[in-house]
Amino acid sequence: MKDTFFDYIHQLQDTITSKLEAIDGKAKFQEDLWKRPEGGGGRTRVIENGAVFEKGGVNISGVHGKLPDSMQQYFGVEDADFFACGLSLVLHPKNPMVPTVHANWRYFEMYDKEGNIVDQWFGGGQDLTPYYLFEDDAKHFHQTCKTACDRHNNGFYKKYKARCDEYFYNTHRNESRGIGGLFFDYCKVSETMSMQNWYNFVTEVGDSFLEAYIPIVEKRKELIYTEAQRNWQEIRRGRYVEFNLVHDKGTLFGLKTNGRIESILMSLPPHVQWVYDHHPEAESDEEKLINVLKNPIDWV
Repeated sequence: MKDTFFDYIHQLQDTITSKLEAIDGKAKFQEDLWKRPEGGGGRTRVIENGAVFEKGGVNISGVHGKLPDSMQQYFGVEDADFFACGLSLVLHPKNPMVPTVHANWRYFEMYDKEGNIVDQWFGGGQDLTPYYLFEDDAKHFHQTCKTACDRHNNGFYKKYKARCDEYFYNTHRNESRGIGGLFFDYCKVSETMSMQNWYNFVTEVGDSFLEAYIPIVEKRKELIYTEAQRNWQEIRRGRYVEFNLVHDKGTLFGLKTNGRIESILMSLPPHVQWVYDHHPEAESDEEKLINVLKNPIDWV
């Protein structure tokens, strides 16, 4: 399974980066191949200063070795080895009318002293972080997520949409990071789902990413915006940074397993503002977004 999924994320990275370069029309992805001293490595691809994407990364990695003590305590195991691979992407568009997007699809195995698999699971999801709320975009993104889920289980979308709303939440701000999407983790063998079933589901979601996001980019990338709207985008990006550095489990795992710091922090946008005690004007488009972030909506 680990080889099959690792091959899949290699192919998916190629597909996604090729499409994004075509959409941008100016910038190309810079590629870094890197190795982790303890075992494994990855292929980081970053795009910067494009016509559409101000900064973005589409990274894959496959790392293995002894599970660090901090993670052994977290999982409640001793003397465990691990293998983890996945694709993680974040795209920060230049135009504030185009939403930031994040996605991640990953696979994890844990081994005993004899090298036997003692645990394995899939995880991942995709979520949208707009700066200005276009309800048609939100409905399209969520409908695409639901369609992918429904092909495997009619209950998956409702379940994983709720988990996304719960996970991508800045508790210290009492607001969501964005308008959500899907979030699933610890997807293991059960009475109804084999690991092959989970693989089929996760890859279905991965394959749906471009369908979920690209039509939104195409529709919004040429819209006119003001300097004030750009400032709002940078203020909201600050909330994005806060979530990634304070709450995100993937960032924490990378830092605690001696992950490649440039790849881990590529999710941070290049231009951000933190304005003291900032509040949007009453009844403005900015306030409309904040109201939605404080009260998640069922978009489909």
